[in-house]
Amino acid sequence: MDIKNILPADFSPASRVWIYQSNRPFSEQEALEINEQLDQFTAQWNAHGDEVTGWGKLLFNQVIVLMADESRTMVSGCSTDSSVRIIKSMERQYAVNLFDRLLLAFLVEDKVQLLPLAQLNYGIEKGFISEDTIYLNNTVLTKQEMETRWLIPIKESWLATKLQKTVSS
Repeated sequence: MDIKNILPADFSPASRVWIYQSNRPFSEQEALEINEQLDQFTAQWNAHGDEVTGWGKLLFNQVIVLMADESRTMVSGCSTDSSVRIIKSMERQYAVNLFDRLLLAFLVEDKVQLLPLAQLNYGIEKGFISEDTIYLNNTVLTKQEMETRWLIPIKESWLATKLQKTVSS
């Protein structure tokens, strides 16, 4: 997937990004509803009364991405809180977990596969994933980082140190 073709071209490379990964894929109907809710939210997103230039989309039927172009309006604590509220609302609405940072996501045959961090070594030993498996690096903070460092091979991520321990042991 060429992420550059999906992200808004007119947003600054420094635009802030928030990534929320679901513990399960959404159904087609849920995906339509989520994208509609994201459109509605970003259309009325404000920071101290000023409109935030925002964008939101569900990717891979499992990953919600919110982006704010701060070249026009800086995102405030209140506007960040409002974005977290919509995500928490979706969590409740669809009975999913969108805040589990210990659940790692990988692209296997163009589908998101999840693996708890604690089972990373098991996944490598059993051949479910390898150093070339694409990892969703959900720690990226900007549009530019998302374009260049979001979908990366495990060997180029912070997980590489875990991979080398497994291979060498």
